[in-house]
Amino acid sequence: MKAVLCASLLGGLLLIIPTGCATDSDYSSLRLTGDPIADSRVAIERGPKRDRVLWEYRAGLAYMRKGQFEEAKRLLDDAILSIGGIKTADSDSRKARGYFHSESKKTFLGEPYERVMAFYYRGILYWMDGEPDNARACFRSAQIEDSDNENKTYSADYVLLDYLDGLATAKLAGDGSDADKRARKLDKTGSLPACDPKANVLIFLDFGQGPHKFATGEYGQELRFGEGNQRVRNALVTVDNQSVRAPAFDDLYFQAITRGGRVMDHILGNKAVFKETTAIAGMGAIVGGAVLLQNRGTREVGAGLLALGVLSEVVSAATTPEADIRAWDNLPQYLSFVALTASPGQHTMRIDFQDAYGDAVEGLSKTITLNIPVGSRDSIIYISDQSTSF
Repeated sequence: MKAVLCASLLGGLLLIIPTGCATDSDYSSLRLTGDPIADSRVAIERGPKRDRVLWEYRAGLAYMRKGQFEEAKRLLDDAILSIGGIKTADSDSRKARGYFHSESKKTFLGEPYERVMAFYYRGILYWMDGEPDNARACFRSAQIEDSDNENKTYSADYVLLDYLDGLATAKLAGDGSDADKRARKLDKTGSLPACDPKANVLIFLDFGQGPHKFATGEYGQELRFGEGNQRVRNALVTVDNQSVRAPAFDDLYFQAITRGGRVMDHILGNKAVFKETTAIAGMGAIVGGAVLLQNRGTREVGAGLLALGVLSEVVSAATTPEADIRAWDNLPQYLSFVALTASPGQHTMRIDFQDAYGDAVEGLSKTITLNIPVGSRDSIIYISDQSTSF
């Protein structure tokens, strides 16, 4: 009787545990090329919906590096809407918290540093459009995204987000001194520009290869970050005869590894413990059941124990503690900024991206013709070492 009951329980559980059927996460039929813009069009249209924000991140930044800012705004706006609207309500995200669903099945919103960068880039684009108030709102929202970690030592510790908050406030005739003080306290370079509301040429720079994700642990349950191979460490901005060094004020690799604990970190850890415990218990029950089956007087108990062991092994095999290593993989590592004052008219700007020794990295220098308008509107320049149009 016990064996029959256990067999019934096993059959019932198998009906509710997901099986390895085909999934819409298979990109093999989409013929991706490696171009984030071309691939995003295909993936957003035909790929899994849970990856939509990831592709919007990638393509939005790729468009910015091509100087196609309207397309970047459209994609980043949609991604930011998802950040605000799906974080707790998405059904796939709820499923990922269960033992039998992988974290990679949830809707991708990214780690804190990735969400920060969506707001950061959108803030730049708002400032380009002459809306420093909306830019400031984005920089503040980015700080909020960085403040949800457990280790408050590294909470909201981006230098540029505080600095730009203070500068935008000063330009809006407000008092940005508190934000500026926070930025200078965080800055380790001593090179932050003055918080001068009269500075009318604002140059946003990024360079280097951003962090990548990988999983460690027996079951791949531990999310880890690796640093890219960096050639560029600084930039030198020259406008006419005025040169300003632009060091790395913020480091996304540092932000990634100091993100603190996430709810999902604990969930994946619990999943790993559950998987291991059920596997051990299942094997013990199978061995014990097999032994008891050898004796006529204990065969019924042995059969029941054997069925429970098989059940436990099935549950263990179906538990998915693997970390989600999907990543916004074309991010930079370093963020920098230069603020200058220039008279109305035409100016020539050259940007040299430098290595750790201060030498220009061959093939990455950019020369731009600036046309400074008469009036109060700032000239906003965004340049990456990966920019192809400027």
